[in-house]
Amino acid sequence: MKLSIRILCFLFLIASFAEAATQRKLPSYEKYIKTYSPLAVQHQKKYKIPASITLAQGLLESGAGQSDLARRSNNHFGIKCHSDWSGGRVYHDDDLRGECFRKYKRVEDSYEDHSKFLKRSRYDRLFDLKITDYKGWARGLQKCGYATDRAYANKLIKVIEDYELYRFDSGKVQKMTQQERKKQKFPTVRYTIYKTYGLLYTYAKENDSFDQIARNLDFSVRDLKKFNEVPEDFPLQKGDIVYLQKKKKKADKPNYDHVVQIGESMHSIAQKYGIQIKSLYKMNKKDKDCVPEEGEVLKLR
Repeated sequence: MKLSIRILCFLFLIASFAEAATQRKLPSYEKYIKTYSPLAVQHQKKYKIPASITLAQGLLESGAGQSDLARRSNNHFGIKCHSDWSGGRVYHDDDLRGECFRKYKRVEDSYEDHSKFLKRSRYDRLFDLKITDYKGWARGLQKCGYATDRAYANKLIKVIEDYELYRFDSGKVQKMTQQERKKQKFPTVRYTIYKTYGLLYTYAKENDSFDQIARNLDFSVRDLKKFNEVPEDFPLQKGDIVYLQKKKKKADKPNYDHVVQIGESMHSIAQKYGIQIKSLYKMNKKDKDCVPEEGEVLKLR
């Protein structure tokens, strides 16, 4: 009887967590993703720009299509007129008052112009990155001056991870069933296990996944994802830290604080120091919608 009660309590907590996670997602964002993800994937195939980046930029720049600029001009990427623009115009307050922004007949035209805009020589270096490297693209856009916001790259990464937009980059949008996962065949890979500050971890390899690491190291996939605080189908990049046990509530000495860099999220910072994300938020008195800004100092203990 006691065991049954414990199981019920556990299931209740899991259900509550899942419900809370769902509630945090904005319906307007989910509607936008459903509407424009096919277009973003189409542009990825045509222009080699990650669909996740296109969607994240569209969401942020247009307020999920609800901003005044987006409604008046179908401009979903905040692209200004510039000297080479001969199309429609609309004036809107941004960094300065009454700035000139491009106006489009359809949202699809805005997406097309955005893709062509990123094909300029200014952004050439981004196309050397892998199509699945959304973090590299986010950092590159900020460094190339796409936006003046010092937290722009980090905002893109947070939106991509919160709404799992990375799933559109691989072309494998549908999630695998448990049976399909069990049938997966993984190559035998040797992982070196390290220990720092009392935590066991390994590094992800090229084209790696939690499923592959779990299978090779005889771990539960569910446990690995729980230890590393990631959602289903979270993409690993070569060199990512993968913890093999629960992370700590604060960083070990002498790591007292961290200066935020371009392209870092609260999750990546927590991974770097082996601390739980909720503890990082709590120590710095920030809510879960917080996006760290480049140069900001965060407490680690």
